[in-house]
Amino acid sequence: MAFSDLELQTIKNIVGTFCQRRSPPQFKNELRVVYEVQGHSVSIFEERPHWRSPGEWTHTAVAKFRYVRSKGTWNLYWMRRDLKWHAYDPETSRRDLQTLVSVVDQDKYGAFFG
Repeated sequence: MAFSDLELQTIKNIVGTFCQRRSPPQFKNELRVVYEVQGHSVSIFEERPHWRSPGEWTHTAVAKFRYVRSKGTWNLYWMRRDLKWHAYDPETSRRDLQTLVSVVDQDKYGAFFG
């Protein structure tokens, strides 16, 4: 079962608010932070105009949160340079999505935003 409407609203409140805060209005033509829900995963991406094609935007993965319904936990992943998702070891899983979004926001080790 995918996310319920209530769960989707919670995701929008937590992850959507984070993305809006990371996308300053004065840079809307240069940088956007967006999220996407697929199945039991919520992915955060950074979008920037393509350097060769100004009308196109590049889509760079930042973080992924995967919900394990049987355990009631969220797992946090980061994209390594091999372009594969890897568990983020210092904070692998939590019951609270907000806690993991805060980990991404703080980016203590430069894994998400460099």
